[in-house]
Amino acid sequence: MKRPMTPRGYRLLRDELMKFKAMRPEIARAIEVARGHGDLSENGDYDAAKEKSGITEAKIRDIEARLSTA
Repeated sequence: MKRPMTPRGYRLLRDELMKFKAMRPEIARAIEVARGHGDLSENGDYDAAKEKSGITEAKIRDIEARLSTA
């Protein structure tokens, strides 16, 4: 099913997608640093970085889906 979208709306979504994709290396580094702090079961930094990664990836999937039906 196609969804109508203005050219400006498409550009804004595409720009937002690029911003989230650019965050991936930063999040990966944060996970790696937190992983180096030891026990992952009680590592708040690791949990926070993994949660941020999950949220970011969900947003990327959502935007990609919206752009693909535009």
